[in-house]
Amino acid sequence: MSFEIPERKKPADDAGYLEELTKAIFQAGFSWRVIRDKWPNFQRAFDGFQIEAVAGYGEPDVERLVSDAGIVRNRRKIQATIHNARKMWELSQQHGTFHAYLRSLDGMDYAGRRKELSKGFKNLGPTGVFVFLWCVDEEVPDWEDRNK
Repeated sequence: MSFEIPERKKPADDAGYLEELTKAIFQAGFSWRVIRDKWPNFQRAFDGFQIEAVAGYGEPDVERLVSDAGIVRNRRKIQATIHNARKMWELSQQHGTFHAYLRSLDGMDYAGRRKELSKGFKNLGPTGVFVFLWCVDEEVPDWEDRNK
């Protein structure tokens, strides 16, 4: 069994950060290959992860997404994505961009950043934080040290 290492790249904008956050959440407990293969459908279903669009979703959008066979239809993770878009929008408003928000955490050690991100975003546990930060090219400890 081999482990596929996800690509690291700094997102061009806040939509890119929401996309990577959502991917980290949906990959938890699922085959990464399944999520990767369905990802174009996620991009379509979630309006290209445009934060304001996703943050404005209501119950009809949740029902639309839960009915979309092209994505993983996990209601809890879909609702978390909407919550997380709202939180990311709020942080972007306060800091100018989500990237600037991440820079505001630079004085913290990894455990502090992990705690801050897990506290603010739904369905983002310790491994999800590590995967998200890795994928958006942020500094992370070695995999073996991620929970210290």
